[in-house]
Amino acid sequence: MTVQDGNRVKIHYCGKLIDGTIFDDSSNSEPLQFTMGTGQVIPGFENGIKGMKVGEKKEFLIPCAEAYGERSDDFILEFKKSELPEELDYRLGLKMQLELAPELNVSVEIIEIKEDSVVFDANHQLADQDLVFEVELLEII
Repeated sequence: MTVQDGNRVKIHYCGKLIDGTIFDDSSNSEPLQFTMGTGQVIPGFENGIKGMKVGEKKEFLIPCAEAYGERSDDFILEFKKSELPEELDYRLGLKMQLELAPELNVSVEIIEIKEDSVVFDANHQLADQDLVFEVELLEII
C-alpha cells in the first residue's frame, strides 16, 4: 500500500534549509500524524510523501512556492499604539501573536517602532526559503 489522498499517515521528519541548517526535527518527539489532502501541512510536503510505502525513507526538496511562499509587503502591518495593549513591552525583534479578528491569530515580529505606531511582519519565518525534508513513513493508519 502506498500513501494517497485521504490516508492518515504517521511520519518522522527532519526539515532543513538549503545550507543544511535544521529548523525542525521530530526524531526526539512524537511522530507527526496528519491526513493527506486536507491541507494540514504545506503542499510540497504532501506531494513529497505521496506514493511512499511504510518503512520507506526519502529526502525531497520543496521550492518556496510549495512551502511558505515568497515574502510579501502585504504582510507588513502597522497599528497605532492606541490600538494595541498598553501593558506589552514592545521591542524590536519581539515575536508574538496578534489577534486580527475573532479566531484569527497571526504570528508576527516587531520590525519597527515609531512614535505613534508599531510595524509588524506577519510573513512566515520560512517565507522565501526552499526547504529540504528527510522523512520516514512509519505507518498508514
